[in-house]
Amino acid sequence: MGGRLLPWLGFVLLTLLMLLMMVQVDRQWQRLTEMNRILQEQAEDIRRTRGLLRDIERRLRDGVIAVGAPAAGADDDGAFPDAFSRARLAASQPDFAQGDWLMLAFGAGLRTLTPLVSSDAQASEVQNFVIEPLITRDPDTLEWRGLLAEAWTVSPDGLTISFDLRRDVTFSDGRPMTARDVEFSFEFMMNEAIAAPRQRAYLARIERVAAVGPYRVEFVFAEPYFNSLQLAGTMDILAEHFYGRFLDDPRRFNESRGLLLGTGPYRLADPEGWTPDQGRVELERNPRYWGPVDPPFDRIVWRVIENDSARLTTFRNRDIDVYTARPREYQRLLEDQALRGRTWHFEYMSPTAGYSYIAWNQQRGGTPTRFADRRVRRAMTLLTDVQRIIDEIMLGYAEPAVSPFSPRSPQHDPSLTPQPADLQAALALLKEAGYSRRERDGLLVDADGAPFEFDLVFFQDNEDTRRMVLFLRDLYARAGILMRPQPTEWSVMIDLLQRKDFDAITLAWTSGVEVDIFQMFHSSQSMEGGDNFVNYSNPELDRLIDAARGEVDEARRMELWQAAERILVEDQPYTFLFRRTTLAFIDSRIHNLQITALGLNLMAVPVEIYVPAALQRHR
Repeated sequence: MGGRLLPWLGFVLLTLLMLLMMVQVDRQWQRLTEMNRILQEQAEDIRRTRGLLRDIERRLRDGVIAVGAPAAGADDDGAFPDAFSRARLAASQPDFAQGDWLMLAFGAGLRTLTPLVSSDAQASEVQNFVIEPLITRDPDTLEWRGLLAEAWTVSPDGLTISFDLRRDVTFSDGRPMTARDVEFSFEFMMNEAIAAPRQRAYLARIERVAAVGPYRVEFVFAEPYFNSLQLAGTMDILAEHFYGRFLDDPRRFNESRGLLLGTGPYRLADPEGWTPDQGRVELERNPRYWGPVDPPFDRIVWRVIENDSARLTTFRNRDIDVYTARPREYQRLLEDQALRGRTWHFEYMSPTAGYSYIAWNQQRGGTPTRFADRRVRRAMTLLTDVQRIIDEIMLGYAEPAVSPFSPRSPQHDPSLTPQPADLQAALALLKEAGYSRRERDGLLVDADGAPFEFDLVFFQDNEDTRRMVLFLRDLYARAGILMRPQPTEWSVMIDLLQRKDFDAITLAWTSGVEVDIFQMFHSSQSMEGGDNFVNYSNPELDRLIDAARGEVDEARRMELWQAAERILVEDQPYTFLFRRTTLAFIDSRIHNLQITALGLNLMAVPVEIYVPAALQRHR
């Protein structure tokens, strides 16, 4: 028996050895391919450097360059106030080290990483590390600091902003960035054939963008705009040599999934090769990054883990570095001493925290819905007991949202307070709108006897949202309303929004220092692809939004925003729910985490967090 087993054991061992050799050869081939790519890039860089040196030599010989002269707009010492002060401070820490991977997770899959085409916060998070604007806010002071631009001036009438660009910036493929790329970026976004309606909605106030030199560009506004510096300075800068070819075939761009190239600290290894079926996004350090402080991490990786429990398990196994907890989990995890011993934990309300809401679609398939009646929308808000949701589902880790404006913002009218739930007031409004309770079963019906019923779409893999929707189903049933929960995949939700094919949907908007609500609530943005996907229209609100956007006097502008807020509270195009407190656990090997005026600096760019060498795990 033993003699017969020996040949089989030998065969099995031989097979295993062959498989191991194949794996090893495959890894070696991958490494050789990677080394070949790096050598090719280095050869291209050397050729470009030689050309640049020859050009500099020629210009010096011809007297074009004045050696040692400080650039216009510089401080007395020749330095510019740039965005890297915090990153420099981090790099000066005694335990600072480069290396390791920052491992993150998305709770929903991405449809595309292509800028302009993408519409979700996940894609924006990735793009933030790859594509840069001209200026960015200082996380401490909220003042503007130069990024791709080193200086800028605003004309006395506020209609022209001129940016002087850095001369040392290249895209991640080695091609230099110039003023023409800025000019192209505007032209590309404003092209009606390109799927960028959100960008066009804002950029429409700009009359033209013109390169007036290789490294100087002018933004000329058609009319005053309160946020003109932010609008011009934070426009994503796209590479003409990479994206320009799609002007001849815009459909290929609009349907693309992974066209992502920029000047930022990280890049896709293949700027055209990402696809959603990969189940992850992996960025590598940009070896050509122009910034004065090198990016600390070798890679930043996002895994798609849609299930909350699976994401927590992955965090416990230290396969991801960040876990944003649900309220019930958070309290339980705080008692887990093993987890507490190897993590930092943060709970904070970001000054720019967005808000959750239920959007009531007022027109579907060209036909007004029951939610086109303001009385019905107001009744739905009165039935939605937000305080109980905060107390029982969010466990107090949230605050009621009155409107799109934060209660800490001067845009908010302090006289407007959260509306308490009121069943009787809701029923009175519904009766006024033509609804009555049917005697035999208590259902609410309209004048034709049709029941008041609707579907509420929500993201299927968020447990807190699921619990909230089931809670609301019971609340609405008390008024005789039949609400059918519709758990939905993220990609399907995005499609429903684009087609405006839903009764009601619950989502959240991100926010900012001063919120421009044009995109969500102006009637002009109810066109296809616009973000007024509930088809809401109020001419007086349109007038106030337009006036506020054109008002440069801050005190007067805040009066206009507050007047607009009062209309939104009265009309309730959304039922505004709450702003969440962020409850985050982060692996303790990540250092230099700080709360700033913009929130936690975890995702700040320029990157200012790092892993000390002794704690690094990924190579």
